[in-house]
Amino acid sequence: MAKDPLDYEVMVQNALRDVVYKTISYTAKNGLPGNHHYYITFATEHPGVDIPDYLRDQYGDEVTIVLQYEFWDLAADANGFTVTLCFDDAHEKLYVPYSALLSFVDPSVKFGLQFSPTMEEPQEAAKIIKADKAPDKKSTKKTETPKDGSNIVSLDTFRKK
Repeated sequence: MAKDPLDYEVMVQNALRDVVYKTISYTAKNGLPGNHHYYITFATEHPGVDIPDYLRDQYGDEVTIVLQYEFWDLAADANGFTVTLCFDDAHEKLYVPYSALLSFVDPSVKFGLQFSPTMEEPQEAAKIIKADKAPDKKSTKKTETPKDGSNIVSLDTFRKK
């Protein structure tokens, strides 16, 4: 069976990842606008993800980083972004391809995107690494999957009321 040349799911996912690319590019050039901050969840085992092995061992298959107070050397290209974060007083440079993204949230404006994983979904809930002045404060975040198995994102959840 031939692959459909109009794979809408892939086109939509690529368009949503482009929103993240433009946001990270803007932030890399201009800094965080206003009170914006980003929760970025990605699959640590995805091809192209470059993080230290000890972080992958510590946080598992899925991790959420927070870009808010302390991050350095943020840079974006068409395929992914790099950022340096502090983990228990050690600065580590990460590279995350956009294809590894599972979610992107800017809670300051109640905006969020959830991506279809490009690999098998991790069974464990995402762990949050908060890159702020208290790097030892970590919490967990559970991403919800619709019970019907669909991958449609409802934006109503993120709209201001």
